[in-house]
Amino acid sequence: MGKKVQSLKSTAVTTVLLALFRVANAGESGNLVTDRPDFVESSDVVGDGRFGVEVGLAVERTRRDTFRARTMSTPVLLRMGIGQAWELRVETDGRVVQRLDDLTQGIRMTDLGYADVSIGAKWHVLDESATTPSVGVLAHIDLDSGSPIFRGNGLRPSLRLVAEWDLPAGMSLGVMPGAALNKSPDGTHNWSGIFAAVLGKSLSEQTRTFIEIALPRIARITHGGTLATIDTGITYLLSPAWQIDTALYKGLNRNTADLIWTVGLSSKF
Repeated sequence: MGKKVQSLKSTAVTTVLLALFRVANAGESGNLVTDRPDFVESSDVVGDGRFGVEVGLAVERTRRDTFRARTMSTPVLLRMGIGQAWELRVETDGRVVQRLDDLTQGIRMTDLGYADVSIGAKWHVLDESATTPSVGVLAHIDLDSGSPIFRGNGLRPSLRLVAEWDLPAGMSLGVMPGAALNKSPDGTHNWSGIFAAVLGKSLSEQTRTFIEIALPRIARITHGGTLATIDTGITYLLSPAWQIDTALYKGLNRNTADLIWTVGLSSKF
């Protein structure tokens, strides 16, 4: 009886070690491809049965006449692979701290809270070939779930298409058009456009840099106006499953924050 119990224990230990070995090997299959820190999303999904986590810190600075605003947020993106071509997504700007200074009166106002949550899915439609780019489609719904000061109005769906091309000399090009349906405080709905284009360059197997033009919102002044930035950044793969990154965004009009800096850490399991 004692030998049988010992044999069962050995079998159980062996099974657990084999499972851990397979998980470790699975974690090393294929380099991590993230959706941050540039605005253009990747056309790739995280992988069947895989779980991706992308977290960061973002700091915005804006000065308009005698007012100065600083905002700090903690963006988070969670990705869960469903099959080879789909992933489910949960995204938020997380904890938000916003400070507004009136320089003429010497008054500071501080707002603390949480941003809205967005849920959605990504579909990897096509792999890149000689005649077609790698293509992905993203559908999201922003929920009015945040703190009152940072909460949007109602449910706001959006749809984006991503096309990516590998170019010679380690270069790459990505474009992302899209549209979003917004809701005004008075209950009326309006459409806004989305567009961005990013040019990337691989400096090594681990390091990639990029420059990008992004318009997260293309809208009339009555609907908030257009947001526009130019940005650049760099990513570095610590391992096939871990990445660090940083990027700097420069606002191109008065509707957009003057400067946005972000740093992040991403992984997949």
